[in-house]
Amino acid sequence: MTTTNKYDLNDSLRLSSAFTVDHVPTDPTEVTLEVKNPSGTTTTYLYSLAEVTRESAGNFYRDIILDDTGIWYFRFEGSGAVVAADEGQLIVERSEF
Repeated sequence: MTTTNKYDLNDSLRLSSAFTVDHVPTDPTEVTLEVKNPSGTTTTYLYSLAEVTRESAGNFYRDIILDDTGIWYFRFEGSGAVVAADEGQLIVERSEF
């Protein structure tokens, strides 16, 4: 599912994704989150390295600071026990102050 939302510069944002098998929350063997900032830099976070947090069965998140204005892209990807992906984009607006 792709979503677009607007945020302010330096907001803290929780990116999250839910993985299921037959509508039952299920943990993938590995969860990867890729975040691409407006400058074009992509950062990869891995659950196996404790860079992505498991909140409950099938539910994972990472908090990030939106420190650049423009369009950000993100993609959660599950592999192994659950093969699925969830991605989106968001806009960080420049402050008028």
